[in-house]
Amino acid sequence: MKVAALALMGFVVSAQVIVGQQPSTSIDVPEGAHSVLQARGEGVQVYSCNAAPSGQKWTLKGPDAKLLDSSGQVIGTHFAGPTWKLNDGGQVQGEAIGNKASPEAGAVPWLLLRAKPGTGTGSLAGVGYIRRTETHGGAAPGTGCDAASDAGKTVQIPYSATYTFYEAKKE
Repeated sequence: MKVAALALMGFVVSAQVIVGQQPSTSIDVPEGAHSVLQARGEGVQVYSCNAAPSGQKWTLKGPDAKLLDSSGQVIGTHFAGPTWKLNDGGQVQGEAIGNKASPEAGAVPWLLLRAKPGTGTGSLAGVGYIRRTETHGGAAPGTGCDAASDAGKTVQIPYSATYTFYEAKKE
């Protein structure tokens, strides 16, 4: 009985260690951060077919999208980096720190990104976090990157998402 209990305790500890090593699935913005801008991204996610250990695989090259305000006016662009650049000159780059599967099949995941230090300029200089939600489309295709002859092929998958920019809490 003691051996079974110890084995079970060891399994629980092992499971906690494994879970602790996985990327965060939270897209919650840290407490104290507040929204400074929300924009709708509309465009494509660009993928290239590249060699992988198990054959060929679609690899994300990056987005190519327009950023629109609530009235539908283009206020900027979103491109590889990932980078968001506004028409007023504001710009920021991000790095993903959390993700959550989209509730919509075939859609890219929802993300929480942290602004890369020193990349925020202009109206986006104070941005600490960017959250991508309400995604539609954009996921890599399931086929078309199977043969060696597919290497180097690119596809553009239409997508849209809501991007919310947050200023970090001031210390």
